[in-house]
Amino acid sequence: MQSTLTRTSTAEVYDAYVMKNYARPALTLVRGRGCSVWDDQGREYLDFTSGIAVSALGHCHPVWVEAVRRQAGELIHVSNLFRNPLQGELARQLVLRAGPGRVFFCNSGAEANEALIKVARLHGMKKAGGEEGRCFKIIAAKNAFHGRTFGGMSATPQEKIQHGFRPLVPGFEFGELNNLESFAGLIDQQTCAIFVETVQGESGVNPCTEEFLLGLRHLCDKHNLLLLLDEVQCGIGRSGRFFAFEYAGILPDAIGMAKGLAGGFPIGAVWVRENAAEYFQPGSHGTTFGGTPLACAAALAVLHVIEKEKLLENVAASSGPWMQKLREVVAEFPQQLKAVRGIGYMVGLQLVGETGPVQAAFREAGLLAPTAGGNVIRFLPPLIAGRAELDRSVEIIRGVLKARA
Repeated sequence: MQSTLTRTSTAEVYDAYVMKNYARPALTLVRGRGCSVWDDQGREYLDFTSGIAVSALGHCHPVWVEAVRRQAGELIHVSNLFRNPLQGELARQLVLRAGPGRVFFCNSGAEANEALIKVARLHGMKKAGGEEGRCFKIIAAKNAFHGRTFGGMSATPQEKIQHGFRPLVPGFEFGELNNLESFAGLIDQQTCAIFVETVQGESGVNPCTEEFLLGLRHLCDKHNLLLLLDEVQCGIGRSGRFFAFEYAGILPDAIGMAKGLAGGFPIGAVWVRENAAEYFQPGSHGTTFGGTPLACAAALAVLHVIEKEKLLENVAASSGPWMQKLREVVAEFPQQLKAVRGIGYMVGLQLVGETGPVQAAFREAGLLAPTAGGNVIRFLPPLIAGRAELDRSVEIIRGVLKARA
């Protein structure tokens, strides 16, 4: 049923009934198509938020819409007490892209990461000869973000995330991203896994170097640890490869994914390499809604479009020239900008000052983009974005900065 709320009444309803855990701008979005969204006043915006890296195909891609519409009229939910063919096919497609292993489906990135932590604990118990509580330590990265569940928060060493929720889950220690020695120095007999985002998103778009990932793989092999990679935000093509870790030529032991996988429909997934896939047995983990026919139909449509429309190639070819133009903007406005960094369609623009006023100015100029830590504004265009949309974003950025100079 379509809402008939006016702009004023929508704001009033939010103020009266919706929890205030988001500092939302006075903007109500009502329609989307491709790389654009429209507000309730009919104004168009270039959407480089993409639902925080979720809308991989942009808004209302016709192939995705038809797949979801067709499946909604056929079978929506049956639970994991039974098989459904779409879940099996989606698992097969992910294994083809990741490597030999098995897949568990859930509903979000936080749930996927929680499953990774549980796999790590089970690996530690095996290392300890079946004894619980002796080998359970996981080494994660400083400034990481792995979600807001208790496990995810405990792996996220940020006061704004953890404040008010202590005591947290024990067993996490933190090394410096891209500093292999800091990770190596934390390994002891209690360590069962290393857990990092291939590209830190919420903390300012900080990619792992290829050398660092290769080093982590070597450390895990040497000490019989699992290498867990959080690709919730940077995976599913956002880097120009299906998984961002592919640039390093490594194979992790488990991958957490979500966001762009189903193009806007809630889904999470965990791929686990064959050497650790046996840890999940009946009773060790589960989900009511994970991997429903509808969610899997949406995800299969995303994978189909990524392949058919050559979106990985589009991101790989278009991101370089876009990043170069953003570097030129940084050089043009050194009083306002510090740097640009990232990979593919996951880019951070680091500001000299606070992000809020600049983000608001971008929004007023017709460009939507989220902020991140370290005075960074993130740009997360849909994978369908071409040179025209990327160039338009640069024009808007330059125009805003010029007006603020």
